[in-house]
Amino acid sequence: MFTGIIEDVGHIAKLQPKGDDIRLTVAVQKLDMSDVALGDSIATNGVCLTVVDFSDKHYSVDVSPETIKRSGFANYTVGDKVNLEKAMQASSRFGGHIVSGHVDGVGKIVAINPIDRWLEIWIQAPDELAKYISEKGSITIDGVSLTVNDVDGAKFMLTLIPHTLQETIIGNYQVGSLVNLEVDLIARYLERLILGDKAAHSQKQQGIDLQFLAENGYLK
Repeated sequence: MFTGIIEDVGHIAKLQPKGDDIRLTVAVQKLDMSDVALGDSIATNGVCLTVVDFSDKHYSVDVSPETIKRSGFANYTVGDKVNLEKAMQASSRFGGHIVSGHVDGVGKIVAINPIDRWLEIWIQAPDELAKYISEKGSITIDGVSLTVNDVDGAKFMLTLIPHTLQETIIGNYQVGSLVNLEVDLIARYLERLILGDKAAHSQKQQGIDLQFLAENGYLK
């Protein structure tokens, strides 16, 4: 589990294809590796990845085909900067929101508007994620816990303060940049909860049940 508060900005030092997987090596700057052990999790641009090798200056992880498909890792190259956060401890201060490190999809930066020292950034999310994104709700962008300040369909706007721009990779975004998105975990659970007993049915069965209710006037 993570908080979305970035501890360091590292960079990709090595990408090694291993069949359908990728062995990724990340060079760190100020991330404290003294308490890291093999098998620990480090969120890398918001993706929870398991450490398989490390030193005080780097760590290596294996990126699965599922992660490659659902995140921006398919587009990363050696030298790219990445946001880093170690898994939170029970004694950690909870400064952001609940972040699982399980990326839901990839968004695209469609507008960047400078306002004094701040930035307004508009992101186009995949249509299927739009229902989870609400004004003043939480969302994770490349591992950064942020508040949604405006919503227009599947597009949403973030307001970035100077500290966030300085301590993360967000200050390097350009129009067209692709970003990892993780929607609010509570919204995900709430959707499933609302299904009630229908959650045990297949999606096809759920569709039939909804069609029956609609045809018989129960859904208006």
